[in-house]
Amino acid sequence: MTISAIETDIDVFSTEALLDPAPYFKKLRDVGPVAYLTEHDMYGLFRYEQVRAALVDWEGFSSAQGIAMNPTANELSDGSILSMDPPRHKALRRVLDDALRPKYVRQVADSIEQLADDLVDELMAREEFNGVTDFAAKLPVDLVMDLIGFPRDEQRDKILVWALGAFNYFGPPGERQLSTFPDVQALMQYLVTDATPDKLLPDSFGQIVWEAADRGEISENEALMTMSAYACAGLDTTIAGVASTLWLLARNPEQWKAIREDPDLVPGAFLEGIRMETPIQSFSRVTTADMDIDGVTIPEGARVLLSYGAANRDERQYPDPDEFRADRNPTDTVGFGFGVHNCPGRTLASMEANALFVALAKRATTLELAGDPHRTPNNITRGLDTLPIRIS
Repeated sequence: MTISAIETDIDVFSTEALLDPAPYFKKLRDVGPVAYLTEHDMYGLFRYEQVRAALVDWEGFSSAQGIAMNPTANELSDGSILSMDPPRHKALRRVLDDALRPKYVRQVADSIEQLADDLVDELMAREEFNGVTDFAAKLPVDLVMDLIGFPRDEQRDKILVWALGAFNYFGPPGERQLSTFPDVQALMQYLVTDATPDKLLPDSFGQIVWEAADRGEISENEALMTMSAYACAGLDTTIAGVASTLWLLARNPEQWKAIREDPDLVPGAFLEGIRMETPIQSFSRVTTADMDIDGVTIPEGARVLLSYGAANRDERQYPDPDEFRADRNPTDTVGFGFGVHNCPGRTLASMEANALFVALAKRATTLELAGDPHRTPNNITRGLDTLPIRIS
């Protein structure tokens, strides 16, 4: 016997929920294995086990109709690897993996560590700084944009803003979603006119993508959408993850002390930051048949919200999930996705984060907040705008 999902009017996209989602996630996990979100006419999965299972089951929970929560964004993202199922997904993923193969990424490992050392030396001399713009964003802006191949011009800082707007546009219909359409337009215009193959930096990821298009392995639209994915997922999410981890460490001085005493904890501590403050909070899928989830039926053709942020705080999977533990090392986090849509840039993001926090641990005895951080609510991403930090 199957039953219908329990209906709830909890709005996980309200301003209050976006600013402080954990209490809302707890209520939605307690609703049951499946919740029906009346506010947005969507089903939702908020527990770890169900979210992870849906991510693995790409045949039952399809990305092919888009992963946004509104039809316009899903139409605009047609051709994106995020909006594909195998076998087409596999062809485009092969191009991505060629560009992001660890052997290529490792070529920049030494420069990442040196850049991180130089950056932290500068911040130590200042003692107070913005943990977002001065710490978390420096390597992605200075290094990753070069790796992607974006021209070295005044547009680079704008890309970060446009990318956040593009994520916001993936949310459910409403004022917040509609307000960021100009950012989507600006990003696409930039990719069409300024980030063209002839203007991309040589030997860059972008060049590899466009060379694949020239060989006919992918279409020009797919190449363009891949560059868009690089601009969004490769930059803002890394910045959000690093800044959020820095924020958590500043709030938990005993955990910072543990890392200083054992820098080998850094990789696991970054994963813990990703788990707790998941940069991509959610995407959606569409069911291809009636799906039975622990006795609850989700009908065929339904849009289903997969809440990575809620899954990563599930007490069924993680003891004391709201507690930051540098030694937890949650390698099973869904913060980088899972299954065929796992994040191809995970290696590079982890390298950047590890270099930064190891460099900081070598030098900074104390790490503390120097004021109140600020964040702007975003339908999809969770990150900080400003993070006043004091070190010594």
